[in-house]
Amino acid sequence: MIRVLIVDDSALVRNVLTAELSKCRDIEVVGSAVDPYVARDKIVRLRPDVITLDLEMPRMNGLALLAKLMKYYPLPVVVVSSLTPKNSEAAIKALELGAVEVICKPGSASRTSEISRQLIHAVRAAASAQIARQQVTSETSAISSITHPFPFQASNKVLAIGASTGGTQAIESILRDLPPTSPGTLIVQHMPEQFTASFAKRLDQISQMEVREARDSDPVGLGVALVAPGNQHMLLQQSGTGYLVRVKTGPAVNHHRPSVDVLFQSVARSAGSSAVGVLLTGMGADGAKGLLAMHEKGAYTLAQDEQTCVVFGMPREAIKLGAVDDVVPIQGIPQAIVSFLHAQKKRTQTPATETIRSSSDLHHRGDTKSEKEIREEFESWINSYKQTKV
Repeated sequence: MIRVLIVDDSALVRNVLTAELSKCRDIEVVGSAVDPYVARDKIVRLRPDVITLDLEMPRMNGLALLAKLMKYYPLPVVVVSSLTPKNSEAAIKALELGAVEVICKPGSASRTSEISRQLIHAVRAAASAQIARQQVTSETSAISSITHPFPFQASNKVLAIGASTGGTQAIESILRDLPPTSPGTLIVQHMPEQFTASFAKRLDQISQMEVREARDSDPVGLGVALVAPGNQHMLLQQSGTGYLVRVKTGPAVNHHRPSVDVLFQSVARSAGSSAVGVLLTGMGADGAKGLLAMHEKGAYTLAQDEQTCVVFGMPREAIKLGAVDDVVPIQGIPQAIVSFLHAQKKRTQTPATETIRSSSDLHHRGDTKSEKEIREEFESWINSYKQTKV
């Protein structure tokens, strides 16, 4: 049984959330609190498994309570916030502080069933989350710690990242360390549409890449990361010699829109072996089949390891399917991406070196071809090799 404490200053919201959660046999609402001070006492007395938390409350706001909780008494927290520009930014800050999920308060009776489903999913995901004490990090740590032995550029590659519960911090960790000349990057994070623009803005502040919310027909370019808008799928599509994204509505896939599977499947079709896929923390199986499709097309595929996941559901399912080349702690994923791309670059140079050596050997063995003929044959071969690699 999942024991839930509801913290919200609105009696109406407390009653609605209690009613919806009480419909589930595996969830028990053990109490409610009108502000963080009452919540503090009830947390100690009732020992809930999960807290739902409003951000705007009297006496102390939800962010202040969340920061203290994560420092002294870590518990899984689901933020339930009303939609305003101010609250949208506060919600992203809450995820940065360690909240597991963010959902919108029901704004009308017609949306109650949809919000109820999201709330129940979020509470169940939170109950299985691994929560650690929040560590204070400096904004100046955005300087990349990656080691790369020569100037790094990957203009013909695509990096696709998918995440759900706990994913905002994981994505921040990756983008904070990727160099500014990283491949065009596509990100699906399960998040309500009201918050994805603020999330992209936050990533842009901490990343060396340019990060923004994706718009339909945006080009996929070197050093640019695009975040799928909430409530819309994002797909990769070939466009001449490059790529663009399509942003569109459609049925939810794996109960999600945007869906990681939708993105990954499109990357498999359009980019094939020119892609890298990364599946991060999250509940459920979204992204597992898509990562397998990428793997089967020759893409390099990574999954976050269990120790650093908030919820190991999505990576576990991908590993079960045999879709993953490497399982890596979150702090090692940026280096794994860069190392792989460097290794690919070296491999494309190796055949040229080997051909030079074999040509030289033939010449020294008495081959009748002149040095000019050998050079012309080599140049013809390398040109055809480059064409096959494009």
